[in-house]
Amino acid sequence: MISGIKVDTHTHTVLSGHAWSTLQENAVAARERGLAGLCLTEHGPRIPGGGADIIPAAQNMLPKVIGGIRVFRGTEANIVDFYGTLDIGAKFLSRTEFAIASLHDVVMRPGEPTQNTDALMAALNTDRIDMLGHLDDPKIPSDHEALVLEARRLGKLIEINNNSLSVRRNSEGNVIKLARLCMKHQVPVCISSDAHFSTMVGAVENAVNLLNRLEFPEELVLNRGIEPFEAYIVRKPPPGKFSARLDGKEPA
Repeated sequence: MISGIKVDTHTHTVLSGHAWSTLQENAVAARERGLAGLCLTEHGPRIPGGGADIIPAAQNMLPKVIGGIRVFRGTEANIVDFYGTLDIGAKFLSRTEFAIASLHDVVMRPGEPTQNTDALMAALNTDRIDMLGHLDDPKIPSDHEALVLEARRLGKLIEINNNSLSVRRNSEGNVIKLARLCMKHQVPVCISSDAHFSTMVGAVENAVNLLNRLEFPEELVLNRGIEPFEAYIVRKPPPGKFSARLDGKEPA
């Protein structure tokens, strides 16, 4: 039984261009919800109104703890072509602690499922990318099982995006499919809010309820506690020396 999360791994501030709260407001909201941490994952520059690509590096000027909340420096990089090219290059991506790669239809027109899968697969193999964001989007079809298996091979993560259940129409079936595939292949997930306003930070009840209906094992939720999430961050190799990690073993 999943009781909730302690780290919200996908949050945005006004720097993302279409979000509405500041980092301090998000930290206050996180503390009020009983969280221990959040990932600051601003959109990359190719999304309309997105921040400059230097933002992941500029986050290093922030204190690690704000209002009692551990703030993990991160980004949500945009995939910009079917080769998996990201709008944040290695120079700045290397400065992140936690990085998401996502396809957005306002950045590039989705292709056929094989093309979308190729783009996501290549992005997942990019050094420092930890997780694929909102694979549930029905407007961007892809081979979910192939991507889950690649995440397992690399020791990386799949997102269960609470916001999708509200704003991405007809996404629930894909969320269920992804969850079942992650159970089948024992691939860890992060349950994230994808917050664009402070009241959304840590609000993942819909996703938690859905996973509990599926009897999804809590031990596969990496951000169920601050300790397993921080352990994942600590085990990450230095930039340019990526190797599979989660349990320290090579994937099967």
